[in-house]
Amino acid sequence: MTTSRSFDITLLGATGFTGGLAAQYLATNAPADAKLALAGRNRAKLEAVAASLGREVAIIVVDNTDDASVKAMAEATRVVMTTVGPYILHGEPVVRACAEAGTDYVDLTGEPEFVDLMYVKYNATAEKSGARLVHACGFDSIPHDLGAQFTVEQLPEGVPLAVRGYVTANGTFSGGTAASALEAMSRMSESKQAHVARVAAEPVPADRKARVIASKPGKSRDTGRWSLPMPTVDPEIVLNSAHRIDRFGPDFSYSHNLDAKNFIGTASMLIGIGFIAGLAQVGPVRRWMSNRVPPGTGPSEEKRAASWFKVRFFGEGGGVKVVTEVAGGDPGYGETAKMISESALCLAFDDLPTTSGQQTTASAMGSALRARLEAKGITFTVIPA
Repeated sequence: MTTSRSFDITLLGATGFTGGLAAQYLATNAPADAKLALAGRNRAKLEAVAASLGREVAIIVVDNTDDASVKAMAEATRVVMTTVGPYILHGEPVVRACAEAGTDYVDLTGEPEFVDLMYVKYNATAEKSGARLVHACGFDSIPHDLGAQFTVEQLPEGVPLAVRGYVTANGTFSGGTAASALEAMSRMSESKQAHVARVAAEPVPADRKARVIASKPGKSRDTGRWSLPMPTVDPEIVLNSAHRIDRFGPDFSYSHNLDAKNFIGTASMLIGIGFIAGLAQVGPVRRWMSNRVPPGTGPSEEKRAASWFKVRFFGEGGGVKVVTEVAGGDPGYGETAKMISESALCLAFDDLPTTSGQQTTASAMGSALRARLEAKGITFTVIPA
């Protein structure tokens, strides 16, 4: 990628809750000579954020509905990172501009429809320009994507592999996350259509298979605890990695589950998800629910400090079994801001394999990003048998 740009990394969305955390993280952890910019619609709010960072950052006024300003932003920077969701409503102009300008792109989307639609519309353009479009660079889906890759690397090569992930977490979510989740729940039909279009458009390796296995709610033979399948974007991201990376083997399967202590907790979560998904189909009700946690809001610093996550993976293949774990702090905010920021820094400054088009964190960055995250306190460990 060309380095003749005004900025190394531009953050779109710095005036939001998660975006503000990402701005602070970048200001603290980017190299001293890194050229950073904050982008958004409101110059005064951006300047207020910039004044709090303790280092020089530029301001770019950009409106997602103005293609010219989005294009200018993309052409001025090497990497764009955006925390502005719901992405299905606000993200496409930024993806298009980055794909056309050869600018690397990272986001925090957990919306399968958006990921699939952006592949169909802009993967070919990005492949030609050299842009790397990397979605889901927060808790969705870095721990699961890099964790599955880490697990695979502990298993024999060239044999069928199966990995099963189990998520436990203690944390809350932001207004932006709530809005994105509700929007995604309201668009199930559109999401299915986008996935069908992607399957028709995307070539898959002729010599390798990869699939997601939907587990059933109940007692897990792996953990001995109750679990239920998680209806998130994470399995799709892991599957995309498996299609791109030979190391996942000739026949790879993955299942993704929420781990719970008891049956009542599992049943309550299952009923709650179904209930919220049903309400999200009704526009006025969806908007009312979204306003209960307004975008731009989030938990206190004390609440975030007490939050944590663990994802345990059970992998097997070639007669070998392994258990691994990815763990960290506050999944929804602190660690998510860390993950997207380190992803942008990795794309901007690390020596990575040559890739282009829509990629995953595993296929674009892999061990380089994992090393960055480990250096910042997110652990990847093999659990002794």
